[in-house]
Amino acid sequence: MSRKALAVLAAVTFGVSACASGSAGAAGESTLRWAVTLPAHWDPVVSGSGAQFRILSLAYASLTEIDENGRAVPSLARSWDYNDKGDQVTFHLRPGLRFSDGEPLDAAAVKAYLDRAKTQQNSALDGDLTSIKSVTAQGDLDVVVQLTQVDHQIPLLLGERVAQITSPKAARDPAALDQSPVGAGPFVVTELVPGSHVYLKKNPNYWDAANIHIDRVELQTAPDPASVVSGLKTGVYDFANLLASQVKAAEAAGLDVVFQPGFNASNISINVNKEPFTNPKVVDAVRYATNRQEYVDKITFGHGKATDQPFPPGYLAYDKQSANKYPYDAEKAEQLLAEAGYAPGQLKLDLVIAGQTYATASEIVQSQLNAVGFAVTIKVNPNWEKPFFAKDLTLSLYGTTGRESPVQTLTAHFGPNGPLNLSTPYQPGGFEKAVSVARGTPLDSPDYEKNLQAATRAGLESRALVFTYSQPNIFVKSKKVSAITPIPGQIHWTGLRVEP
Repeated sequence: MSRKALAVLAAVTFGVSACASGSAGAAGESTLRWAVTLPAHWDPVVSGSGAQFRILSLAYASLTEIDENGRAVPSLARSWDYNDKGDQVTFHLRPGLRFSDGEPLDAAAVKAYLDRAKTQQNSALDGDLTSIKSVTAQGDLDVVVQLTQVDHQIPLLLGERVAQITSPKAARDPAALDQSPVGAGPFVVTELVPGSHVYLKKNPNYWDAANIHIDRVELQTAPDPASVVSGLKTGVYDFANLLASQVKAAEAAGLDVVFQPGFNASNISINVNKEPFTNPKVVDAVRYATNRQEYVDKITFGHGKATDQPFPPGYLAYDKQSANKYPYDAEKAEQLLAEAGYAPGQLKLDLVIAGQTYATASEIVQSQLNAVGFAVTIKVNPNWEKPFFAKDLTLSLYGTTGRESPVQTLTAHFGPNGPLNLSTPYQPGGFEKAVSVARGTPLDSPDYEKNLQAATRAGLESRALVFTYSQPNIFVKSKKVSAITPIPGQIHWTGLRVEP
């Protein structure tokens, strides 16, 4: 659908409320003006679990949320309980929930959403829901989730990234829903013009509306990064995502820089099913050629951390036993290439990246690998939004925002069907058993952290990924905006205030 057609659709869908809301908030309203890259998809099933879920959380509520320690806490579901075996979990919904179109948000609606996420042809979430065998609505308020295996991660899994529940009535037309969000979140869209702006107003029927103190949100298309700081300083915006390179300028302008904790991690992705990476010595050469501190210095400007795992150091799933297993050693990398039978410059590789997001990282990879004897050429495929769903590259780069469920993060990277595993169906030996033990451990068990780290250790035997660095989510806000609760990877709208 063309941008013009989408604009017409938006105008038709939101025309009545847009006329009432206008292009500016009423006098005395509390308004948050957020400069942001607008979502290409407003249906959570299609948008998937990438970073855009933070924006979608304005319009949608999820089955669960997480607290500052990453623990699952109630949201649409007020509580949940497992059967004795651990292969069935029942979520108990709050009574009286409704979507913004007036439809009831009941057990049948949650079932419809999860079934659609598993079966819709263009779903980006089907791979995240493999533990779910079936979903049953038991009365209006109980959602019974039957599992394919014992899995105590489900309350974490069904949070903001995976279970932002959509109206089943709106979902009858998935294409329209994808451009016209209908959820039960803290705000309701009143005007949406693709590529330009989105206006939202407070939803009085949100389950926690008493703790939503913002009347209106205005999403504006993110300007050139160089003008973000000036836009906040002059009051055009109140809030924006910030590049690490702009932190000093934002602080010098008297703005608040927010380092929101996250599960972010970046990696070099390798296809061990293709030459030359069928030879483990070539993989090890990449491992030893990788100087992670260069990524921290040049990409995060010192605000990130070097990591050799899909988690930042200090996170409960980070395995200290595996730390620095392949330290930077250029001489050893050169030796391994020679042992694999390659003379310097003989091994030519294309490093395929999706776009400018990975430009600096790709140049670092190229420089570090070429320094030890590879001959790497960078190739950009701007139409390749999600290269790891294609599985036909030999060498690439990727970054992930992680998951609330650490086991889900592990299977996404190391599992045989993991979307971030370029080497599908390859998985390291022992990983399946270790991750099954972690899944089967209740979140409040004293063995949970130990078993989780053991699963990480098993996953890191994979030759398919070389992790490089992690960094927090960086935002900048004006002094008008109150402190943001440090929820890992998320922005929670409850309690947030903006001075009128």
